[in-house]
This record gives sequence, C-alpha cells and structure tokens, in this order.
Amino acid sequence: MIDRMRAWQRDWHGRSKIERVELQSLAMWHAMPWIFFLSWLSVPLGLSLRPGLAAQLFGWSLIVLAAAQCVHVNRSLRRSIDHYLRRAPLPRRDLTVAAVLMGATMGLAVGLQAVDGVDNGMLGLTTLYMMMPFAQALAFSVPIRGFLACVALVDAAAVAAFAAGGARGGQLAAVGGLIAFAGLLALVSTRCGAWTLSVMWEGDRAREVEARLAVAEERLRFGRDLHDVMGRNLAVIALKSELAVQLARRGRPEAVDQMVEVQRIAQESQREVREVVRGYREVDLAVELAGAQGVLEAAGIVCRVSGSAATLPASVQSALGWVVREAATNVLRHGDAGRCDITLAVDERRAALVVENDGAPEVAPEQRGSGLAGLRERLAAVDGVLDFASGDGVFRLTVEIPLPPPSAHDPAPAPERGRDGDRERDRGQGVAA
Repeated sequence: MIDRMRAWQRDWHGRSKIERVELQSLAMWHAMPWIFFLSWLSVPLGLSLRPGLAAQLFGWSLIVLAAAQCVHVNRSLRRSIDHYLRRAPLPRRDLTVAAVLMGATMGLAVGLQAVDGVDNGMLGLTTLYMMMPFAQALAFSVPIRGFLACVALVDAAAVAAFAAGGARGGQLAAVGGLIAFAGLLALVSTRCGAWTLSVMWEGDRAREVEARLAVAEERLRFGRDLHDVMGRNLAVIALKSELAVQLARRGRPEAVDQMVEVQRIAQESQREVREVVRGYREVDLAVELAGAQGVLEAAGIVCRVSGSAATLPASVQSALGWVVREAATNVLRHGDAGRCDITLAVDERRAALVVENDGAPEVAPEQRGSGLAGLRERLAAVDGVLDFASGDGVFRLTVEIPLPPPSAHDPAPAPERGRDGDRERDRGQGVAA
C-alpha cells in the first residue's frame, strides 16, 4: 500500500501544472454526480417512500437506475472532455445511452407520481437530479445554444409526462422550473471549468510554439552570422590559394608567404566561428572598413574608403559593419569589379553608407542569395533601411540608419588594445600588403 502511494506521488509530481489542473477537474466532475445522487435522490427518496409494493418497486428501481446514470457519466467523462478539448470526435453513443437512462429514470419518477408512492414535496429533489448526469455529458459535447435547446425540449417532455401521470398546476410548474434549473446548474458547473481548462491548454500550446519559434530564430541567427563571418574569409582564402598556386608554378618563394597568410586567415575564421556559436560576436566598423579595403585591393580592385565611424553608437557600428562585410564579399564573389567606393556619411539625424562597384552582372531576383535578406533583418533591429540598384554594370548598395539624439548615443567603442583587436588590424594591414 505504501509503495502504491509513493507511485501515485511520483506520478503526481511528474505531471506538468496544466496536467495537474486537468486531473483535479476530472476528479471534481467524477464526484459531482455522486454528490447529487446521494443528497438529492437516494437518501431523500429512500426515506420518503410509502410502504406499498408499487411505491417500493418504482422507488428502488429509480434509485438503481439513477446510480447507473452516475456510473455511465463517469465512464464517458474522459471522452466528453477530450471532445471539448478537440482531442476526440463527438461521443454520440455515450450521449445516446445517457439520454436513454435519463428517459427511463424520468419514466419511473412519473410512475412514482402516478401511484402516489412518495411523501409530498420529496419528488421535487428526484426531479432535480434526473437531468444532471445527462446535462453534464451534454454540456461538454454541444455548443451552448444546442445545449439550451435540448434542455428546453427535455423540460417540455418532462412536464407533459408528469401531466399524464396526474401532476397539476403548481406541481407542473415546479417540475418545469426544477429541470431548467438543473440544466443551467450542470452547464455552469461543467462548461466554465472546461473553458478554463481549454484556455490553459491553448496557452501551453502557445508557449510551446513560442519556444519552437525561438529555436528557429536562433538557428536563423546562427546561419546568418556564419554566412556573414565565413563569406569574406573563404573568398580571401580562395584568392590567396589561387595566387599561391600561380607563384608556386613559377618557382617564386612568395608562394610560402601566401600560404602562411591563408593559414592565418583560416585560424581567424575558426576563432570567429566560435564567437558566433557563443553569440558574443561584436563588429567594429572601423576594423571592417580597413579589412574590406585590404581584401579588395589584394584582389586587384581599387578601393576608396571615406568617412569616419568614431561618433556612431555601438549598435549602429555593428549593423554597418555587417553591411560592409557582406558588400565586400559580394564584390569578390560576383562580377569582375575594377573599383569599389565605400562612403560613410554621418550627421545629427542619420548615418548613411554607400557601397558602389563596377563590373556587376545582371542578376535575376530569384538568383540573388540570402545575404541581402539577412542584412535587412539585422538593420531592422536599429530601424535601418537597405536599398540597392544595378545598371550599366554598376551596383550600388545604400543603407540609412536613423540616429538617436546626441544625449542618447551609446558611447563610442574605444580602440581595441587586446590580442583580438591587434589581430583584426594586422589582418587588414597584412592583406593590404
């Protein structure tokens, strides 16, 4: 017995909060018909039956059939709840059996009324109970309008049956009022709790969807960062490797220097990928401008850089740094550029970055990569706007970012003095050399 209690305790603590609420609600809904059975029907009716054979036969048969109603509604409750929570189809057979049991119970009550087998006034509690089990099952299964229509129909049939059994006047009105009250009580006691339960499950599913979206968004961030980080580095590695091959074929000793540079860039790429995975990567616009100029000039592209990023907030510098990186990667990968101009203009209201290069091929919209789309997502975080245009072999990329008031500016990042900052600057100078 103790082991079983411990197993129940482990099972309870292993459930989520919403599962515990649902279990408690099910326990309440299972107990409710039996509470009404004991307080409204079995005890009052058993104590008030007259000693005649007909009264005893009708009365105890009614008690047994009412208990059968409780058993049936308990057995079908799980299916009714699952239907309300949209987990299962409508339990039509359960509703049919519940309706038949209610009709049989009502017939026995009418018979008890006809033989005058119960003390005056005690049949009212019996009438109040008869509707409860069926109404409980019905409340979980049909919309509220359908439920009210069904209760009205049952009420009318019950009044007609009791009239045929000899009830008159105020007694008929009491029957109609008690059945209507029982139906509304069943609706409130079941439907409100079920609605609360459904809202909680919807909230739980919404949190689950939100978690999946957060995971998907993080995957997109990682893919976008990896694309931005590795794009230019791989292009430089390819360029340096090709140059090393050409020098090696000519027997030039500079080929070793180029391969050493390839090794250094590969090691830098590893470090940057680790930073992307940790999510701590920050972009320095000045470093990116110097690096882009060095990479493009090493590829034989005349690159002119104008403008200063010293007064820009860190968030704006980071966004523009990714733009410079992506733009330099596209110049290296696409077309046959001979020049590239990078212009940064900053005033009190906005920061504008323009990257223009020649030798740009005509590319259909469906053939464009995901780099520009990723830049738009980054710029959206700082309310930036990206635009581009191509024509006559010239590609022009324009980015504008509004700036906060001077008092709200982020402090400009101090020049990097650590080992990583020296690497970035050495990298730009080394490639330019």
